[in-house]
Amino acid sequence: MTNPNLPLERYQRLIEISRDLASTLNLDDLLQRIIIMAMELVEAEASSILLYDERKNQLTFSVANDPRDQAVLAGIIVPPESIAGWVATNHEPVFVPDVHADARFFKEVEQALQFSTRSIIAVPMMARDRLIGVLEVLNKKRDVFNEADLALLQALSAQAAVAIQNSRLFHQADLISELVHEIRTPLSAISTVAYLLQRPGMTDVQRLEMAGMIRQETERLNELASSFLDLARLESGRMAIHPVPINLAGLIDECCKVTRPKAEENGIVIRVQLPHQIPTIEVDPEKFKQVLLNLLSNAVKYNQPNGKVTVTVVVNEEELQIAVADTGVGIPAEALPHIGEKFFRAKNTEGSHPGTGLGLSICKWIVEAHGGRLTIESTVNVGTTFTVLLPVAKVEG
Repeated sequence: MTNPNLPLERYQRLIEISRDLASTLNLDDLLQRIIIMAMELVEAEASSILLYDERKNQLTFSVANDPRDQAVLAGIIVPPESIAGWVATNHEPVFVPDVHADARFFKEVEQALQFSTRSIIAVPMMARDRLIGVLEVLNKKRDVFNEADLALLQALSAQAAVAIQNSRLFHQADLISELVHEIRTPLSAISTVAYLLQRPGMTDVQRLEMAGMIRQETERLNELASSFLDLARLESGRMAIHPVPINLAGLIDECCKVTRPKAEENGIVIRVQLPHQIPTIEVDPEKFKQVLLNLLSNAVKYNQPNGKVTVTVVVNEEELQIAVADTGVGIPAEALPHIGEKFFRAKNTEGSHPGTGLGLSICKWIVEAHGGRLTIESTVNVGTTFTVLLPVAKVEG
């Protein structure tokens, strides 16, 4: 490669990009902007970002320029002997003019995407000597990659690493602030009950009732802590998705069996409606089970006595739909746009139904990490339907 000779306008564009990245604090938006800018700067056909999990010492595909590719790549762990793995290990950039002549080329990705890769530039994203991830660009649209392209990507990756780190720190601080606010309520209740238990004249019945209140608030704190840790892992990119083929009918049946005892306490019936032939789907079984259990538990929790919960699966040419419908209290129209936001709870259920306000945020993230969507329809005092929609790319015929 020749020495870089960058035109002034490319430097100016890089400065504009740096300013844009510095002002973006939403991690998902930030990652998307980085790959689009990388493609623009070097005129590449495709780009992807692999984030590094320091705790697990793993490099995982996190975002690609094509949403369909991203749905396939999400959660794939890249081996250390791959090109990106070498970059992550050595903290050095790599330019490979012909990937098929390089033994490090990770062929599984090309096969999964059915995308013909000719050449790659992969650069480490480093912030304060710590590896954040690897930025890749594939196939220059015209001519071949050169030293100027490598220099531009190195400059972009340095700015991108700092922006990603700042985004994570911002959201961690924001999330911790929200958590502290949320735990004050159960802690205040426990403190009040403990004070009352010390007063003379309390009957055994009253003491038992207050002990039950302490247990309930303690369980709420435990649920908050567990949900907070899940959400922190998700938002920091440290929770990877590992899709495998599963029997959806079997998983739904398993989740219904877990939920039915609580439903039966309130006379609630759970019904399942499946098509005659249901395909095998590729999802992370534990995380998808977490989604279904959360939706079923909510359908029972916010239902009317002697109500119904119906699980329906529909398969069409474009997507597979899993709907969980209840006959419960419903959600006010003004609250619907906020469902799935961290710690948000509708006012008509906040006092009567304890919860963390994190469950649906986690469900939404998991579904989207599988390339799907989570939708909601609700009418007050009629019921609510949550629908998980997965693209046909996740369905094996």
